[in-house]
Amino acid sequence: MEIKLFFSAILLVFLPFLAYHAESVTVFDISKYGAKPGGEDISPVLAKVWKEACEATNASKVLIPKGKWYLSQIRLVGPNKAPLELEVQGTIEANPDYTKLPQKDGQWITINYLDGFTISGGGVFDGKGEQAWKANDCHKNPNCPKLPINLSLNFIKNAIIKDVTTKDSKNFHCNCISSQNVTFQRFTISAPGESINTDGIHIARVSNVKVLDSDIGTGDDCISIGDETTDLHIENVKCGPGHGISVGSMGKNPAEKDVTGITVKKCTFTGTSNGVRVKTWPNAPATLKISNLHFEDLTMNNVSYPVVIDQQYCPWNLCTKDKPSLIQISGLTVKNVRGTANTKEALLFSCSSSKPCQDVQISDIDLKYVNSIPANFTTVCENVKPTVSGKQIPPICPTPVQAS
Repeated sequence: MEIKLFFSAILLVFLPFLAYHAESVTVFDISKYGAKPGGEDISPVLAKVWKEACEATNASKVLIPKGKWYLSQIRLVGPNKAPLELEVQGTIEANPDYTKLPQKDGQWITINYLDGFTISGGGVFDGKGEQAWKANDCHKNPNCPKLPINLSLNFIKNAIIKDVTTKDSKNFHCNCISSQNVTFQRFTISAPGESINTDGIHIARVSNVKVLDSDIGTGDDCISIGDETTDLHIENVKCGPGHGISVGSMGKNPAEKDVTGITVKKCTFTGTSNGVRVKTWPNAPATLKISNLHFEDLTMNNVSYPVVIDQQYCPWNLCTKDKPSLIQISGLTVKNVRGTANTKEALLFSCSSSKPCQDVQISDIDLKYVNSIPANFTTVCENVKPTVSGKQIPPICPTPVQAS
């Protein structure tokens, strides 16, 4: 009886507090401010309510209800004075014609300068990218038109992006640049494998970013990691179709800064061209360091190249290889990689002759070759002397340094 009275007293104390905080979230429903689904551009209304929400001194939520909403282009910029949430329940749709983007040098949806920010709601950002993919010739045309990113996040802190989908972007699906303490959770990215340059999430100049429990299928890297990235944790991500999870490419810009503390763990790659990859350009000026990389507990399902360290990265013959990469890679752990590969080179370590890879540890590799064309299933090792232990299928490097 005394215990019941005690808990009743506790509830009486905290219920008013909880009720106050539940009521203190101000909801800005765009449909209540004049936005209409079905074709009318919602950007003027969204810009108006966003400004009001940023000015609010209590927690606020901008709500895009269920339905289909046409959005031409928007910049949602802080600072915000209190916690702010963008709840997308419906589907936001872009114009399929990339030439109709109002600001040609901008992204489709840009969100900048926020602290204490959430995107949620189960909705979809649909970039309608098919026409743009067909017109994309940027790999051979340096004057190709700039195509917009679906969701561009810059200079944000203490944020979570969860339970939403970005679909069929004309360019990268999402970037996260110059930001700290950001989590992507249950974040879905969807585009066909043949969609050009549609990286899932591009991350650069960040610290303490997490990508968790997410499903990414696209036509380029599922996640691409740029310079000045520190403490990035990727776990329980499903990647495919796509090009895998890549650190780089790096080296072309002399101002690039070090990358350190990258963990890719408990991820599954299905039908991708690569699993995990590090790529640096040869004959390039940058001298940054890439260190403390941990690729662990990975499952490969019919992947072309499960693990790649490529310091001679030179796509479409856009460079020469007469000088080696000047980038040092060190502190690399590859552990417990299993599944199937469809090329004869399961693990490829092509390190720089001027900066050989250092402190490389490889353990518990169990991969099976699945291809109708017979081949000698092996690994390739250049300018690296890894320490190996545990299962080695296929054999790891011709003359490795064995673990004691």
